[in-house]
Parts: sequence; C-alpha cells; structure tokens
Amino acid sequence: MTEADHHDEKQRSSKRDSFVSAKADITNRESIICGGTSGLTSRFFVAPLDVVKIRQQLQTNPFKHRESTVRTPPEYRGAISSMVKIYKNEGVTGLWRGNLPAELLYLLYGSIQFTTFHQMNLLINTYASENMFPGLQQFITGAASGAVATTATYPLDLLRTRFAAQGNNSQRVYRSLRHSILQIYTDEGVTGFFRGLRPTVSQIVPYMGFFFGSYAPLKGLVSGISEDLNLNTFGSDEAIAGMIAGTISKTGVFPLDVIRKRLQVQGPTLNRYVLQDIPTYPNNIFGCAKMIFVTEGFRGLYRGLWVSLVKAAPASAITMWTFEHSVTALRWYDRKMESFQAL
Repeated sequence: MTEADHHDEKQRSSKRDSFVSAKADITNRESIICGGTSGLTSRFFVAPLDVVKIRQQLQTNPFKHRESTVRTPPEYRGAISSMVKIYKNEGVTGLWRGNLPAELLYLLYGSIQFTTFHQMNLLINTYASENMFPGLQQFITGAASGAVATTATYPLDLLRTRFAAQGNNSQRVYRSLRHSILQIYTDEGVTGFFRGLRPTVSQIVPYMGFFFGSYAPLKGLVSGISEDLNLNTFGSDEAIAGMIAGTISKTGVFPLDVIRKRLQVQGPTLNRYVLQDIPTYPNNIFGCAKMIFVTEGFRGLYRGLWVSLVKAAPASAITMWTFEHSVTALRWYDRKMESFQAL
C-alpha cells in the first residue's frame, strides 16, 4: 500500500468514526441546544404521520375477532388516505393535533437524550471503554439516554397521544393543554400522567440502544461506500445512516409501541375519543399484549407499522442530520464570536 493509500484510508477511518470521536468532546450547552433543535425540526415535519400512526394503532376493528367471518372496514387505512380523511373532517390543523405538547416533548426529549448520551459516553470512556466490544458502548449509552429522556418527558408523550386521538371541536375531550393537565389530575391523579410508562421504557431501551449502536457503524459504511464509489451524498451520510438505523430499530420493538398507545388512552375518557370502540385493557404489558393477540391476532400487535416506518425513517434522518450539523454550525458561530471579541 502506497503512502497515498495510507493517507486516504486514514481519512476514511476518521470520517467513519466522526460520530464517536468528533462529538465525544461535546459540551452540555451543545447537547441541549442542538438536541432540542433536532427534536423540534424532526417533529414539525413528521407530525401528520404521527397523528395517522396513533389513530391506526388505536383502532381495533380491521381484523376483528379471529372466530368472526365479518370484517368491518378500518376507519384509517393507509397513510395518504388517512391524512386526506383527517383533513376533510378536521381541517389542516387536524394533521398537527397535539402539536404543542409534542413540540415541547421533542424539545425537552432531544435535549435530555443527547446530553445524557454524551455524558454517559464520557463516563464510560473514563472508566471502562477499553473493555467494551465494538458498538456495545453506543448501545448502552443509547439505551440509558432513551430511558432517562422518556421518563422525564413522559407526561408530554401521554398528552400528545390523547390530543392526537381526539377529533374536531364537537369531539374534543380536552380544550387546551392547561385543561388537559387539570382534567387528568382531577380524574386520574398524578399516576394518570404516567399510564403506560412501563411498556414505553421497555420499548425505548432496546429501540434507542439498537439505534445508536447501529448508527455509528452504518454511518461509517455509508461514508465508505460513497467514497469508494466517488458518490456525492451532499453531506447526507448522517441522514442515510439515521434512516436505516431508525427503520431497523423501530420494526424490532413495534409491538410495545402499540401496547403503549392503547394504555395511554385508558381511563375515564376512553370512550370520548374519535375512535370510540377502544377496549379496556389490563394495566400491564403482558395482559394488554395477550388481549390484543386474542382479539386481533398477531397482526394486531403491528397495527400502524407501515406508517410508523414511513415516519421513523425521515424522523431519524432529520434528527441525526440536524443534530450533527447544528453542532458544526454552533462551533462555527462560537469561533466567529471569539474572533470578533478578539478585535
């Protein structure tokens, strides 16, 4: 191998490891600002798909009971047709229903997640990184950051689901964010804000673990292929890697996401949502999963999967692309400010 080949390989290796190395010295300020920015940006673009996904996950009639020969057409079928239906019945705002708690959720979630992720990385780098298998460190830090961010922001996630499940003005359960908080607290107490937390954390730990564990090697693979083939990805290696990682991870843990949504809408307002045939489920993972399987079959646990994947792929891509490029932009801004102050 020539000296030029060694130089090219060193550059490729450096680029492939950029997420692990270049961002390992990230500051808390960068994690908070860039994590929040990536969350807000991602949420805005995928909000309509999120509303469709939630409604498909909550409907129970498409497959009916397995012993029944009668099939009732689902109210929401397919991403495009569902969005058209929501638009016709509820207007364009219906596609962004629950967006206020969702934006607050994604803002706080992104900030907490990336801050925890990088702090965990620094901790492991200090005490145990030499004994880690490749990818295991990213899996552990991704799982831990997902669990912390999910628990801290869970009430907003529950509010987002309940707002997305309610219909137009005549069908509204909650008039505003303030009204929803007061109503849930009055009817269900503090524990009402944490309905479905257990399956949510059970879902997010493997999901974020696999996502971050696969993101770095996938980004390296995409960068390597683009360089070997002399392809110009226009700086989208992060987006492509995030898209693939998000799709694989989401598929693996999707049944827990369905269980989470079903449990989040339980309570005294269960029959007041736009889908009024949602059953009452046992308030635990296995009881809810068993009931879904018995009444809807195995497919019931994957209700809304395709819309979820259509949403997860761009959401993951936008999140990782925005985060990494926000860090770069913030550091550029800081250097410019330092230069300006030095004059």
